[in-house]
Amino acid sequence: MTVDASTPASSQRGRILVIRGGALGDFIVTLPVLAALRNQFPHTRLEVLAYPQVATLAVRAGLADAAHAIESRPLAGFFARNGALDPMESERFARCDVIFSFLYDPDELFRDNIARVTCAQVIQGPHRPEESTGVPASVQLLAPLERLAIFDADPVPRLRWAGMGPGVEGWIALHPGSGSARKNWPLERWKALVSRCVAQTHWGLVLIGGEAEAEALDSLERLIPPARRQVLRGRPLESVAEQLSRCRGFLGHDSGITHLAAAVGIPCLALWGPSNESVWKPGGPGVQTVSHPGGLADLGLDAVWRAVADQFSPILSSSRCGPR
Repeated sequence: MTVDASTPASSQRGRILVIRGGALGDFIVTLPVLAALRNQFPHTRLEVLAYPQVATLAVRAGLADAAHAIESRPLAGFFARNGALDPMESERFARCDVIFSFLYDPDELFRDNIARVTCAQVIQGPHRPEESTGVPASVQLLAPLERLAIFDADPVPRLRWAGMGPGVEGWIALHPGSGSARKNWPLERWKALVSRCVAQTHWGLVLIGGEAEAEALDSLERLIPPARRQVLRGRPLESVAEQLSRCRGFLGHDSGITHLAAAVGIPCLALWGPSNESVWKPGGPGVQTVSHPGGLADLGLDAVWRAVADQFSPILSSSRCGPR
C-alpha cells in the first residue's frame, strides 16, 4: 500500500526516505525528524516506510509526500540474508538520495540488502531510544540528522491539518488503555473517576479505544449519560486525531494515543507507570503526569482527581460546561 500526497513531482528535487518500524508512539516521536527534513529541504521529495495506519498521519499533516507499507510482502527479501529482492521495491530504494533507517537491524541484513540496489547515503538511527541517558526520545531520534548539518531542530512532535480544532468547550477525551497492562490504571478506579466526573462536573466525555479496550469502554460508557458521551471505537487514527483536536483536554496512560493527543496540541494528563518518564513523556508544555512510587496499582483516586482538577478546571471553568 502506498499513500501519496499531491505535491507535483516537477517541483521536487531529490528524494529522502525515512524508515521507521514500531507502533503509534514510536512513530509520533519520530515526527520531529520528518518536520526537520521538510524544513531543511522543502523542495525534496520526502517519503516514509512504516506501518500504514500510522504513516498516513505524516502524509495528512504534510510532513511526507508519500507513505509505503513496511509489512508488504515484496519487502520480505530485504530482511533475509542474501534475500531475493523485489524489482519494484529495489527501484524505489534506487531512486533515493538519502535513506534514514530507524529499524532494528543488529546483523545489518536490511542495510546490506539495500546497498545491493542503491547508491543512496544510508544513515542509521536508533530503533529504540537509550533509556539510561534520560534524554527525550525525540531528541535522540533527531541526532542522526546532524550528518546533514541539521542541528537544534524542534523536538516536539506536532500534527495539524485543515479541519482540526478549535476545541469544543466542555469535552475531555479519555483513553483507558495502552500497549501493556503494567501501564494501565486499574479499571475500577477509572470507573470511580468517571462517576465522579459525571456527578461533580458538567463535562462531556469522549471515550477512545480499540479492541483491547472493549471491556473498559463498555464499563465506562454505561456510567455516562448519552448526551454527555461520545465513543470512538476502533476509529482510523486520522479520525481520532481530528476528534482529539476538538477536545479541551485528554486523560490517558503512557500510550501512543497520549502521544497523539499531545501532538495535536491539547492539554494532556498521563497516569504514568513504569516507563522512563524523562525519555518517553510526550513533548510540549501542555503535558503533565501523575504517578506513584509503588506503581499505578498504588495510585489513588483522590490523587488523580486532584491532578485532573488542576489540569483541566482552568480551561473549562469559564465555559457553561465547566465544573459545578
